[in-house]
Amino acid sequence: MASESVTVYLKGDRNVEVTKQDVTLGDILEIECADKLLQSKIRVLKILRIREEKEQRFVISLLKIIDLIHERYPKVEIRNLGESDVIVTYENQKTSPMIWHLLKTAVVTVIIFCGSAFSIMAFNNDVDVSKLFGQIYELVIGKESNGFTILEIMYSVGLVVGILIFFNHFGKKRFTVDPTPMEVQMRQYENDIQTTLVEDAARRKKEIDLENGGGK
Repeated sequence: MASESVTVYLKGDRNVEVTKQDVTLGDILEIECADKLLQSKIRVLKILRIREEKEQRFVISLLKIIDLIHERYPKVEIRNLGESDVIVTYENQKTSPMIWHLLKTAVVTVIIFCGSAFSIMAFNNDVDVSKLFGQIYELVIGKESNGFTILEIMYSVGLVVGILIFFNHFGKKRFTVDPTPMEVQMRQYENDIQTTLVEDAARRKKEIDLENGGGK
């Protein structure tokens, strides 16, 4: 058998999204092999049958994937170059109406705007910025401030510029090639979720049983 001396390389990301209910190894892993026929056969090995058309996640151990391959090709050498556990996320690709997306965007925009404005005003009132600016203006200019001077104007402009620089983008335009603080926080949040899913599945013994083709 030609495949006996062949090495198969597997590389899987921590989280993989699928949109079909019959999931094969090729859907969740990158597979490389010198024997292209063997590579094609491994790619189409069925690993998971998703029974319900709703968003759900499954945790699959690479050890069980290797065991599945060895059942068909016992003498093939397998090397894993990726994650030791793969989270398979199934999403039903039913597109919501455009008006629903616009409504959600408008609601989120209003909430963020009001929350940010409240936070800034609460901070200004807490430290009494108006009184401070008035004292500085009177000290430098020599007359009482009317509450609308160059200090207030530059402070307002500085807030906007500071926020734009901190978040590193305006609309679709980036100021630098670095990821934005929001992207960094979202990535950390995703990593925390994925770590929790893997550890919880291992603790509760709820990793996918490939022999049954589905989750417990």
